[in-house]
Amino acid sequence: MGVPCVRVRREDGEATRKRLAEADLVDDGYDITVEEGWLYVPVTDPTHVPDEYAVVEFDAPVREGQTMPADILGFEPSYERIGALVIIDEDDPQRAREVAEAIVTSDLPVEGVLNRASKIKGEQRVRDWVVLAGDTTEVVHREYGCAFALDLAEVYFSPRLATERHRVVEQVDAGEQAFDMFAGVGPFVVPFAKRGATCVGTDINETAIEYLRANAERNGVADRVTGICGDVREVAADYEGWADRIVMNLPHSADEFLETAVLLAGEDCVLHYYDIQSDDALFGPGERAIRAAAEPDYEVSVEARRAVRSYAPGEQNVVLDVRLRR
Repeated sequence: MGVPCVRVRREDGEATRKRLAEADLVDDGYDITVEEGWLYVPVTDPTHVPDEYAVVEFDAPVREGQTMPADILGFEPSYERIGALVIIDEDDPQRAREVAEAIVTSDLPVEGVLNRASKIKGEQRVRDWVVLAGDTTEVVHREYGCAFALDLAEVYFSPRLATERHRVVEQVDAGEQAFDMFAGVGPFVVPFAKRGATCVGTDINETAIEYLRANAERNGVADRVTGICGDVREVAADYEGWADRIVMNLPHSADEFLETAVLLAGEDCVLHYYDIQSDDALFGPGERAIRAAAEPDYEVSVEARRAVRSYAPGEQNVVLDVRLRR
């Protein structure tokens, strides 16, 4: 049976394996294989593999001695891993328990299994969980060389956005001043700071800001990261005209904060604006909202339009990279 693998030339194999491992994408249930000069690296989630890599189906051998959940269940369960926890999404409690037991019994390196018990809800964008194995919802997630401690029951965090975050991080230069308006536990500001930027992150979730500060310490960038608990609209005046780069990752309602983003923007600022839109109008509504808020004080130019991932039938999570020049 084919499994998703990144295929690269053998001479590029170690650098590729290392990069995929930093993003926690290497599927260690299968062997990395060389065939006819190509190296095949099995991956856990092909949708998060950086765009420059080719993902193919390849008959990678199961690692010798490895027992996988499918070997126990007789079918391939759907799950995702975040650190040492495994997340499943099963409506049937009995099936959920069976899947969790198989995951724990298998040779996957896991310490717990959580089942989603609600959709994301409330102003702080958290969800309910059922702990099926282990005793915690707290985990350390590793992503492109950074480590983030977080509690899934207390903060919003999506490992599925790892590739998108890395795309933005690679644009950051040392010496920049970057502001994340909805910063969570720091998945944007911490790697920004590792590239030499001075960063401010705000969030209304006090627990998230506590984790952000701890994660800045954990990654050795506390001297370049300021975490502020509160509504960004209430603290923006202290940073008027300050930002060279702004992240607005609050789909569905980011447009309500555009006037604040314009207040934060410096003379030449890049805005990363995330939105949820229908397939037939992915980028127009966001672009019009940004222009309405920024013009004529700023010249507005859209540098990138990207569909990040499918959100729901007929809807996409999208991002606009927009440069504002005064």
